[in-house]
Amino acid sequence: MILAHCILFVLISYSYGQSLTSSASVVKRPGESVTLSCTVSGFSMGSYYMSWIRQKPGRGLEWIGYIDTGTSTTFAQSLQGQFSITKDTNKNMLYLEVKSL
Repeated sequence: MILAHCILFVLISYSYGQSLTSSASVVKRPGESVTLSCTVSGFSMGSYYMSWIRQKPGRGLEWIGYIDTGTSTTFAQSLQGQFSITKDTNKNMLYLEVKSL
């Protein structure tokens, strides 16, 4: 069976001209891992906490976790160990690894 999850990236900001571009959609089988990416432009990622939020079909939004202005991460208690968030500020890239679907 192939699982599909809609993972959304949300950033609340007050400036104009910012954009977020997500990686292409992927289909994976249960048990496989996947890394999603988001390209950031128009602001410095190093100045903001960056969050990932997901929405499963028919469900509400669910906060996954964030990475702070450095490299420390915090995750929803119910999702501990299921995800990893990293970033490359030099490339303006944010990553979410889903460890096992």
